[in-house]
Amino acid sequence: MKTEEKIYRIGEIAEMFDLSKSTIRFYEEIGLFPNLKRSPGGLRLFSQEEINCIEDVECLKKTGMSLKDIAAYVSWKQEGDSSLLARLNLIRNQRLTLEQNIRNLEKELTKLTHKQWYYEQAVAAGTESIFNGDCEYEYYRAHPDEQQTESEG
Repeated sequence: MKTEEKIYRIGEIAEMFDLSKSTIRFYEEIGLFPNLKRSPGGLRLFSQEEINCIEDVECLKKTGMSLKDIAAYVSWKQEGDSSLLARLNLIRNQRLTLEQNIRNLEKELTKLTHKQWYYEQAVAAGTESIFNGDCEYEYYRAHPDEQQTESEG
């Protein structure tokens, strides 16, 4: 006996992924749900296949991938094994881009940490004049382990 697959309506999907219904409709419009079925009354009927697709889309979106590239990825998945290399290259390139973005963000985090320390010290002293113009030296004197990481970037 075959068990019936759970089917979801657009509102349930929107709630499940914290997306607006219009976003989900837009995803359909640009071809991200190639096998989406509709009820006789025209309601969208989402299956596990669409749920898996939305999980992929949201993951790739969070890495900064464009919707154009995401649509290509979804299309390639439909092609099956013949597109494995194209999908690998897309994912590999996105990973490299994401890793570079993370390195850049880590540099900015180090700068913010330095600024936070600066202001914490100035607030505690009630003045910025405690640094005598060389707060970077004072910061690294207080945080010697960070000097190495800062100079590596």
